[in-house]
Amino acid sequence: MHRGEFQDCFSAGAEGYARYRQTYPPHLYEALAALAPGRARCWDCATGSGQAAIGLAACFDEVIATDASAEQLARARPHPRVTYRQALAEQSGLPDGSVDMVTVAAGIHWFDLERFYDEVRRVARPGAVLAAWSYGAHLRVGPTIDPIIERFVEHVGPHWPERFRHIRTEYRELPFPFEELALPAFSITMRWTVDDLVGNMRTWSGVQAMARETGTDPTATVRAELADAWGAEPSRPCEWPLFFRVGRVS
Repeated sequence: MHRGEFQDCFSAGAEGYARYRQTYPPHLYEALAALAPGRARCWDCATGSGQAAIGLAACFDEVIATDASAEQLARARPHPRVTYRQALAEQSGLPDGSVDMVTVAAGIHWFDLERFYDEVRRVARPGAVLAAWSYGAHLRVGPTIDPIIERFVEHVGPHWPERFRHIRTEYRELPFPFEELALPAFSITMRWTVDDLVGNMRTWSGVQAMARETGTDPTATVRAELADAWGAEPSRPCEWPLFFRVGRVS
């Protein structure tokens, strides 16, 4: 994907993305860093507003966090070991052989994979690791809530970008030309109110596409359904299982 062809699905919702996107469990970063040949530098590609970059900074001396969207980067939280840069995944601007790990949180399905993998090979130190992970739209909240979310996902279905198929198949069909490494199971758990959950839904690429195409907020009706089914507790634990492709770069 050349610079003029960048498919920007998230700049318009950058503020909501920074506010409502999930954060990943800290022990995930430690498990990933343990696979790397060193801990000098990590490249967090498609960092968005830096959710993963901040966590990775606890494990690496330096994190270079890149994103193609200036709007996303403008809302990233500063950290002394994180350097934010605007760059395409396929044109990082990093020196040859300069990183111990490349991470992509909920983003690799948007890339020109052949060119991105060439870039990974170029910037990787010997034995470096590429770790890509994401989560699906089928989160677990509770028996009264989950069917409402599932119906909403189906309602939005025709508006999901074509590349979203890799989310539905949990990256199993994603081309991945590296020696695969195993990780234990991980999941995200956030304690959210109804408004937190709906705010997160508004960041979904399919929801944003539907809003543009219809001129309405697709979450207006589902928010009322969720509120009716939510119960007395103001917040609930919301859980997303993570799925991965992790490999040794050669």
